[in-house]
Amino acid sequence: MKILIVDDHALIREALRNVLKKIKRGVTILEAPDVRKAVQTIESQPDIRLVLLDLNLPDRDGFSLLTELRERFPAIAVVVLSGLQDRANVRKALDLGALGYIPKSARREVMISAFQLIFAGGIYIPPEILSRDESPPSIPVTQRNDRPIVLPSEIGLSDRELRVLALLMQGKSNKVICRMLDLTEATVKRDIAFILKALKVANRTQAVVAASELGWKLPTAPEA
Repeated sequence: MKILIVDDHALIREALRNVLKKIKRGVTILEAPDVRKAVQTIESQPDIRLVLLDLNLPDRDGFSLLTELRERFPAIAVVVLSGLQDRANVRKALDLGALGYIPKSARREVMISAFQLIFAGGIYIPPEILSRDESPPSIPVTQRNDRPIVLPSEIGLSDRELRVLALLMQGKSNKVICRMLDLTEATVKRDIAFILKALKVANRTQAVVAASELGWKLPTAPEA
């Protein structure tokens, strides 16, 4: 597995290299201090599977690189690792297609857990983004006692789809969801596609954020 770290600070790249080698054997780690070098590296190394992207880069905005990667190299997973921790930047990164967002200020143990989750096919989002904020949900809501409320049944989610959603919110991969719920991979993929459509979002990460903002009490998942 090849991973590209895009960050202009050599000490940060070295620290990430040490963390990644500790938790992923046989990984090949490449580095780029700016967008120009990052694009050159990706073009010359088509088997790169993961890019860890800082948002503050010297030659171009990290968001613009994220957009370019999603358009030109959709098979490459991109996880933002940034010192910017405000909710707006987290949401923007997720909306642009990042599969996770890890604050640089995260403790080493948290960072290791986040990478382990990502390597297992899950997603990592800072806990604070999963709390309610001022942003309205992206799906229609009904009014009850002057509070905006939408129920899963109102957008057509079945009990099984809610169980799948509960596991998505735990960062579980499709294979793990199949095993835990005793479902075929085709069924899980179909359920996830319907969940995305019902929540009016584009990817799993946005589904997790949207469902969290709605405050649903989801079914308890079985033990893995």
